[in-house]
Amino acid sequence: MTRPTLPFVLLAIAAALVLTRCTSAPPPRNVPQKLVILGFDGMDPHLLKQYMDQGAMPNFAKLAAKGGFWPLGTTVSPESPTAWAAFATGVNAGKHNIYDFLVRDKKTYLPDFGLVTRVPPHFLFNYIPISRPKVLSIRGGTSFWVTAGKAGIRSEVMTVPDSFPPEEVPNGQLLSGLPLPDLRGTIGTFYYFGTDLSRYEEGNTEFGGILKRLVMTNNTADTELVGPPNPIVKQEIAAIRQKPTLTDADRASLAKLEATADVRVPMTIHWDRAGQAATIQIEGQDVTLKPGGWSPWVKLNFEINFLVRLHGMVQFYLIRADQELQLYVSPINFEPQDPPVPMSYPASLSDTLYKRLGEYRTLGWAEATWGLNEDRIGEGPFMYDLFRAFDDRARVILDRLDSTPWRLFVGVIESTDRVQHMMWRLIDPTSPMYDSALAAKYGDSIERVYQRCDEFVGEVMKRVGPDVPIVIVSDHGFHSFRESVNLNTWLVQNGYMVLHGQGGGQKTLADLFGGGTFWENVDWSKTRAYAMGLGQIYINLKGREGQGIVEPGAQYRQLVDEIAAKLMTFTDPKTGAPVVHAVYEGHKVWSGPYMDNAPDLQVGLSDGYRVSWQTTLGGAPPELVYPNMKKWSGDHGSFDYKQTSGILVSNEKIDATDPNIKDIAPTVLEYFGVPIPGDIDGKPLFAPAAVQQMIKGQTAGSHD
Repeated sequence: MTRPTLPFVLLAIAAALVLTRCTSAPPPRNVPQKLVILGFDGMDPHLLKQYMDQGAMPNFAKLAAKGGFWPLGTTVSPESPTAWAAFATGVNAGKHNIYDFLVRDKKTYLPDFGLVTRVPPHFLFNYIPISRPKVLSIRGGTSFWVTAGKAGIRSEVMTVPDSFPPEEVPNGQLLSGLPLPDLRGTIGTFYYFGTDLSRYEEGNTEFGGILKRLVMTNNTADTELVGPPNPIVKQEIAAIRQKPTLTDADRASLAKLEATADVRVPMTIHWDRAGQAATIQIEGQDVTLKPGGWSPWVKLNFEINFLVRLHGMVQFYLIRADQELQLYVSPINFEPQDPPVPMSYPASLSDTLYKRLGEYRTLGWAEATWGLNEDRIGEGPFMYDLFRAFDDRARVILDRLDSTPWRLFVGVIESTDRVQHMMWRLIDPTSPMYDSALAAKYGDSIERVYQRCDEFVGEVMKRVGPDVPIVIVSDHGFHSFRESVNLNTWLVQNGYMVLHGQGGGQKTLADLFGGGTFWENVDWSKTRAYAMGLGQIYINLKGREGQGIVEPGAQYRQLVDEIAAKLMTFTDPKTGAPVVHAVYEGHKVWSGPYMDNAPDLQVGLSDGYRVSWQTTLGGAPPELVYPNMKKWSGDHGSFDYKQTSGILVSNEKIDATDPNIKDIAPTVLEYFGVPIPGDIDGKPLFAPAAVQQMIKGQTAGSHD
């Protein structure tokens, strides 16, 4: 592994996307009580009850018998980043600023991946790094583990969503989860190499894949793995694009630069037709696979220039090698022992875990959902990969449980969410993607993952003992995603959005991360409202939006009320069924300093209907409602939050009849005797007398 030698280059190559503040933490308090909080993203209360009633979840049942099992209210926008932000901070989105996976630029209307903002590095003479890149979280509020840590409570926080970039946790350690990206800066770009592809199929897929055609000569194909964007080239491109006018020479330079914008690693594939196998040669490493075989993690170096290299790791999966050769390559994960950006607090923690556990996947979205959704891998390899992702998270959490003197422990596993997104179609015979043959083989996939959660909970129970309170939560539940709804198309048909001709081309995740063209056919001079994200509608408000036309005050209020009322009459053209279950006006459901970023309306769709993928990116295809023919067949975003509750299971009883995910933060703080900040919206769930009894029980049984 090549290292730069100059100290200032070392600082730049570290590519520290976060500048942690070096503040002195107060000494840890010697408190007797412990508390464990486990999260399972998307665990659904109806499915959990069903599996518990069937006897398939004995450890969950044991906890619930001692304490209880309750639906856990989620956030108005029942999306993972929104809900986990409320979990961490105890406040509503108006105070924590996370309304959706996406955020729009109010001046340009362009969408961007939310949760973080990025500041690129700069290079002197387009070669020498002179400033580090930065990534900053846009989340407001204060995590309860930070507040507790400032009060001396020792904590471990493992792979909780919304924890990248890693924040400084006084008296604690943190390993980041979502939105920790792959090395390309996306939530998970997969690769598919195949002899079955035509040259017209090559390129980027809708759901974050890169397809490469293999052309064999003597059973050998030379190709390449597309790595991270080259920041030097991006700097040159940005400089040209900033010119007020472009010459022909500028355009030629742009075309040349854009062709080399990504760092690429040469790769050769040898096809053993007789043996039905393939050998992948990459950076001096040979990986030989049979169909159905996964490689171990393969480490790769991506050279920006002589001074700067980034390090990542991938896994190869050989799909077939008979009449066709098909190869899947995982997203490029950070190397945990040598990440290009800090992914933990302290920064050395990710390396410490590597030395203890070996390689573990680091990508926040750790499961191969995109490859399955694009029909490039099947259900079998998807489930294999998903269980490996689950095990990686579980290994990290159990290691930290055993090896550190924590008092507060928080760990989240997200495989429950991913399996339901992809396999819900096999438990819903009314889904347009239901397949009886696949259901016979993989219809128990969701239940198997829930059972794996139960086994994991059993392991945690053994390690912490019977006296430690364990609180299990999920951020939301799930629905069947049978029909796609184009909200922008509805806005066009009802005269709120005006287009020049058609609604523009189909958008992809590559457009989002690569700065693609959006809204190219929208006439903003006549458009009064537009949709983006999962159920968010924004008014084209004068003084807020770049080309706003709706006057603030009475005109704005009249338009919001009109759209909300009309949406409640929106029915499926095919069946007459109501498409919208509820509409929430932003100023009525959120409050706080970030209200200027809030959607004006949050649409809550009926069961079975979800906002289309094109709507999330601002598209307006011609269809209004159409069958969802993707394997991504279960969801939660854009459904009515009142029908999308998560779960709360605890071995201690709670003092509430309607617990909400915002209640977890104040519950933790009160449990440890830490003053609850005045801006927190949630309420403690444990009765004060019960807290004292819990502490007394742990004091009596303590052997620390």
